[in-house]
Amino acid sequence: MQYPARAMTIAGSASGGSAGIQADLKTFQELDVYGMSIVTAIVGRHPKTNKNVHPMTIEAIEAQFATAMQQVGADALKTGMLFSKEVIEITAKLLGQTDIKKLVVDPVMVGKLDSKLLADDAIAALKEKLIPMATIITPNMPEASFLLDGRNIASVADLKQAAHDLFQLGSKYVLVKGGRLDGPAVDVLYDGTLYTYLEAPRIDTVNTSGAGCSYSAAITAYLAKGEPVEEAVRLAKSFVTTAITYGFSYNKMVGPTYHAAERKFGEAHVIKVWQEK
Repeated sequence: MQYPARAMTIAGSASGGSAGIQADLKTFQELDVYGMSIVTAIVGRHPKTNKNVHPMTIEAIEAQFATAMQQVGADALKTGMLFSKEVIEITAKLLGQTDIKKLVVDPVMVGKLDSKLLADDAIAALKEKLIPMATIITPNMPEASFLLDGRNIASVADLKQAAHDLFQLGSKYVLVKGGRLDGPAVDVLYDGTLYTYLEAPRIDTVNTSGAGCSYSAAITAYLAKGEPVEEAVRLAKSFVTTAITYGFSYNKMVGPTYHAAERKFGEAHVIKVWQEK
């Protein structure tokens, strides 16, 4: 028997099941990789105190990571919501002690409803400690703006320039996601030489909770299985676009993407890809 490839996520736990490590593990399972999770914080709003993020201790993060690595190991790893400077620093330290070569950094800073998920002093640590270790970073437009000191990003040309400038932070690839643009959903991937554009139709739905987490998790899964970065991104965009197409909600709140959609219904849309230098 050939065992599945191994993928790990270091991220927050989303109690509603649509985002964070829950979305990551669902994605890993759908793409036939063995998933593990290191919980950095629990995200769930307390009905009385209104507190939304409940951090784990550094000791707990270290314990989870040590256990997962000892019991299984990892072929690829992604980071999601790390929340604080201290968590980013310990994550970088732990990764530096391994031989994991495939690292996806999803610089989670802002939630779907613009809730803040990264402390102010953590952005510098993210830039200095973790991004230079990354195979690929996957910011959306607000996150790219934060990383570029508040720059306005409002067009595909802006995505291209943002990808170019973010590449200077040290990751091998940069994927800037244009999900908040008008018109088709265009993302720009840059490797320091070549720009790759990936376009999908914009899906008329509000049920996109966890889409960014699932996209980066799918990239991680495909990298774990040995796909090159460009193909991993294309396959992941197809996966998440199909999941968004069949998104749903159990009530009037913003609902999740449907992780099983590609398995149940097949690819919903062909991803258009073109390149330029």
